[in-house]
Amino acid sequence: MKKTNRMMALLMAGVMSLSLAGCGSGQKESAADTTVETTEAKTEEKAEETAGKETAEAAEAEKTDETYTVGICQLVQHDALDAATKGFRDAITEALGDAVTFDEQNAQGDSNTCSTIINSFVSDDVDLILANATPALQAAQAGTKDIPVLGTSVTEYGVALGIDDFAGTVGGNISGTSDLAPLDEQAAMLQELFPDAKQVGLLYCSAEANSQYQVDTVKAALEEKGYTCEYYAFSDSNDLSAIVTKASTECDVIYVPTDNTAAANTEIINNICQPAGVPVIAGEEGICKGCGVATLSISYYDLGVATGKMAVKVLTGEADIAEMPIEYAPQFTKKYNKTICDALGVTVPEGYTAIEE
Repeated sequence: MKKTNRMMALLMAGVMSLSLAGCGSGQKESAADTTVETTEAKTEEKAEETAGKETAEAAEAEKTDETYTVGICQLVQHDALDAATKGFRDAITEALGDAVTFDEQNAQGDSNTCSTIINSFVSDDVDLILANATPALQAAQAGTKDIPVLGTSVTEYGVALGIDDFAGTVGGNISGTSDLAPLDEQAAMLQELFPDAKQVGLLYCSAEANSQYQVDTVKAALEEKGYTCEYYAFSDSNDLSAIVTKASTECDVIYVPTDNTAAANTEIINNICQPAGVPVIAGEEGICKGCGVATLSISYYDLGVATGKMAVKVLTGEADIAEMPIEYAPQFTKKYNKTICDALGVTVPEGYTAIEE
């Protein structure tokens, strides 16, 4: 009986042992399942965080790595306008690198071609337009009210754009830089070099509004100094030779403003004036280099750089073009053309810098 009881006890102990083992196994499996679920949740959470971070980084990259297209409409090829365009491109490239693509086009002196070029820029929806010279700016003003337009090598914006009582800011979608040199000081330079001259010819293209403005201003200044002044206007390069010939036979000195048609045809002017012994005072260095004896001029390259810096602010949203005032050259330099001065026997006083050949 004791043996039977002992056997029953052993059997009961075995059953309980198996039961306890089964419970332990279930608890272990449950704990393992919980661990797996927690690990998977953490993995999914980390993946979501990584994906979110990558999305944010991609959005930020898209924001900062924008690309721009800038259309450049240059009226004609000559030293001053070429230098302004180069300075403009250099300044933008230095700031924005390869993010900017330039579409540079030259109108070959034709204002109608300026309009065609501007219209092509509008069709292409460029991000900004550089209008290099007055006719290019006028074409841009007529061509778009939405695309930002920066002018350069433009003398007087009020005159160019038909703005009465111009106060320095165009407004709308236009701003830029001016190549206006102190016209009264140019008149004083003429008097300094040729105090005994009597008759001064004012040679300019009648199609350029800013040229008219300059010769009107210089005429008033020279007449106050006792000179007699006469206008010699040519419509384009076709009648330039005849007008220059007339001026050289009637005048002691000729004044040529910052006129694009004259700048593109300095060889014609020089081939007539130099043999006739008539000196030319020029409104800018490029004209002086080709046919003048002296000028009070600016650096058109620096003017282009200033315009390029304005463009960077507009493109990046740092500045609103409607609120940007016209900027002017910071300094002016008296320069002379040694070759022509020597040929005409003109003695230049101290304070003038020779134009580099």
